[in-house]
Amino acid sequence: MTKASPALSQLPPSTVAALERLGADLAVARLRRKESLKTWSKRIGVSVPTLLRLEAGEPGVSLGVLATALWLIGRDGALAELATPGQDRGALELDVRAAETLGQVRAQATAQAKLRRASKRQDEGGSDA
Repeated sequence: MTKASPALSQLPPSTVAALERLGADLAVARLRRKESLKTWSKRIGVSVPTLLRLEAGEPGVSLGVLATALWLIGRDGALAELATPGQDRGALELDVRAAETLGQVRAQATAQAKLRRASKRQDEGGSDA
């Protein structure tokens, strides 16, 4: 038996719950298709115990096994959309913060430039009197 990755023991609870839900949904998809564990595992290319682990939502099951199971139910295309840059809320928030910071810096620079011009005009106007 292989040693479990430390990353698997550090999964956030919400991620564990999502994997369990995905596994249960895959089990329902298999049962709705009236496929046995043995037949489905052969189609995926894994053993029955591995299929049971997948359906239990165990995080140690390989991504390739999950992708093949999704392919069997016609949902593998969804994988390509999971981490698209346009859906990366964390990066989008960083972009917004950077834009806000840039906007503040530019607004401050503009205000300082206006003050310098006004001061220069006053100096030029005051020397003529």
